[in-house]
Amino acid sequence: MLRLDGKIALVTGCGAIGPGWGNGKAISVLLARQGASVFGVDLTLEAAEATRALILEQGGSAEVQVIDVTQSAQVASMVEACLARFGRIDILINNVGRSEPGGPVEMAEDIWDEQMDVNVKSAFLTCKSVLPIMERQGGGSVVNISSVAGLRYVGKPQVAYAAAKAALMQLTQTTAVLYARHNVRLNCVVPGLIFTPLVHRLADKYANGDFDGFVAHRHHQVPMGRMGDAWDVAHAALFLASDESRYITGQQIVVDGGLTASTGS
Repeated sequence: MLRLDGKIALVTGCGAIGPGWGNGKAISVLLARQGASVFGVDLTLEAAEATRALILEQGGSAEVQVIDVTQSAQVASMVEACLARFGRIDILINNVGRSEPGGPVEMAEDIWDEQMDVNVKSAFLTCKSVLPIMERQGGGSVVNISSVAGLRYVGKPQVAYAAAKAALMQLTQTTAVLYARHNVRLNCVVPGLIFTPLVHRLADKYANGDFDGFVAHRHHQVPMGRMGDAWDVAHAALFLASDESRYITGQQIVVDGGLTASTGS
C-alpha cells in the first residue's frame, strides 16, 4: 500500500532549518522511500542538498534547486526544470510557510504582505503552473500543508499567518471542486504543534528565547500530552498523495493530537 513507484513528486520547502527533521525533509524522504522520484526546492541550497543526500543514500532518486516560490518567474523555471528532468509531475507538495508575531495593529504592512506571499501566494503560483500539466496528464495530487492556526487561535499572536493558512485551506477546497472532473485532487494536511527544528526560531519570536519553557508549554497544550513530529505530517501527506486516497479531494486531515477538538483548558 501507499506505493508511489514511477511517480514524480515536486516538493517545495524540502529542506530543514537546522539539524533534525522538518516537515518538508520528512515528506521528501518518505515519498522517495515509497518509490517516487523527488524534485525538491528550498531557499537554502545546503538544506535542500542534505535532503537529497539522504534520499540518494537510501537508493532513491532526487534533484534539488534553490527557488523562491513567492516569485512567479522562479516558479515557472522550477516547473520547467522538473519537467526537463523527469518528464511529468504527478504529486505537488506545497510545504513552505513562516509565522511572524503580531496583531493587525502591531504588525507592519510589509510583514503582512510577506506572510501572505509565503503562506498562500506561493501555493497559488505553483498550482497556476502545475495544474495544467496534471490536467494534460490525466490526473495528479496536490497536497498543501496548512496549520491549525487557520482553524482556531492556538495561543500565539500571529494574525497574518493564521489568516493566510485559513486562505490556503479555502484555496485548496475551491480549486479541488474546479479540477475534480480532471482527476486532479487537492487536499490539505493541517498540522498542529509539531516538534521540528523550527521550534527554536518560534521560541525566539514568541517566548523571548526560552526554548525549554516554550517546548514544555506546547506539550502541555496538546491533549495527548506531547507535540507531534515531522513524520506524523509526512505520513498524512503520503496518504493524500497516494492512489489509496483516489476518492478524496477538497478535504483536510488534521494532525494535531486532539488540539483543535479541545477547549484548551
